[in-house]
Amino acid sequence: MGGPLQGIRVVEIGTLIAAPFAARLMAEFGADVIKIEAPETGDPLRKWRKLHEGTSLWWYLQSRNKKSVCVNLKSPDGVDVVKRLVADADVVIENLRPGALEKLGLGWDVLHALNPKLTMVRISGYGQSGPYRDRPGFGAIGEAMGGIRYTTGEVDGAPARVGVSLGDSLASLHGVIGALMSLLRVKTGQGDGQVVDVSLVESVFNLMESLVPEYDLLGHVRERSGGALPGIAPSNTYRTEDDGYVVIAGNSDPIFRRLMHLIGRPDLADDPALAHNDGRVKQVAMLDQAITEWTAHHATDDVLAALERAEVPAGRIYSVADIVADPHYQAREMLLPAQLPGGASVKMPGIVPKLSDTPGEVRWQGPALGEHTGSVLSELGFASEDIERLRREGAVQ
Repeated sequence: MGGPLQGIRVVEIGTLIAAPFAARLMAEFGADVIKIEAPETGDPLRKWRKLHEGTSLWWYLQSRNKKSVCVNLKSPDGVDVVKRLVADADVVIENLRPGALEKLGLGWDVLHALNPKLTMVRISGYGQSGPYRDRPGFGAIGEAMGGIRYTTGEVDGAPARVGVSLGDSLASLHGVIGALMSLLRVKTGQGDGQVVDVSLVESVFNLMESLVPEYDLLGHVRERSGGALPGIAPSNTYRTEDDGYVVIAGNSDPIFRRLMHLIGRPDLADDPALAHNDGRVKQVAMLDQAITEWTAHHATDDVLAALERAEVPAGRIYSVADIVADPHYQAREMLLPAQLPGGASVKMPGIVPKLSDTPGEVRWQGPALGEHTGSVLSELGFASEDIERLRREGAVQ
């Protein structure tokens, strides 16, 4: 079907997570994504995390639907190849340190002059301006300085990581949002392309709810709260009889009353002091204890079944094994079958969001290094002898 981004060409000049994830999302919905990789080694993600026959499983996911073109950006001829690509592109996505592309002769001024309709998504640790602009930054630093690590972890414990590269992924999402807004402006004739300046720190900070006004007006510093939802009660993680964990969100007034009746505490359901959230917050420890006394005497499956009957929002804490076995994930096509180059079959995550008329699709898994160099250069008008010369001289691979 082509997808809603069919006809959009994206040039990715990035490595690892932030820029590549943004480009992957656009590729899944039909964009023609050309990934620029360094000769010989390519994107370091090819060797990250768990490998299968020498290649990262993450690579096959992160780079699906992309074309790999190996270009030596230290070569003038290699830089010219990128310029030829950009001249016919709609979007460039990069996550190099600010100023790096300028040193290569591929800064915004140069690319915008080549292609005034171009949108350039620039993802960096701290953004393209400000006193921290030139500092190196990774997603973990964005999480630390964006505020989320301070609020994550047990009450008396050290700040904790959430378990995935959240800062990078949030920056990717903001990058795609910015790219689509800029493309809309260009495609509707409202103006030329522009720079989408995305900071890892700011992408995390953008999710931090009312943290700033709470502090500025009330002097309140939101602290770590374990599995609880601060200021909203009851909402926490509760242990069950078989050592499972269930998240229960009984935090609207009618849901709270249903939950209290379910656990055998009609006295709490009918207590006027607990009728609304502000009153419940004052007695959250007592409410959590009451719920724990109930969950601790029932198996996880029984707890969840009872909560579902009572129409109380709840969910098991899922491991990846739980996810893969879950029928809802399967019904929603969130576990897609894939085949790796060696023939091995493997499940891969499905595509989000679900579009009713132009859904995303997986056309191929992450490509071999330089797999599309020849075909892409041919599309750009390079003759076969020119491509061979560029290969011999080390400008492309």
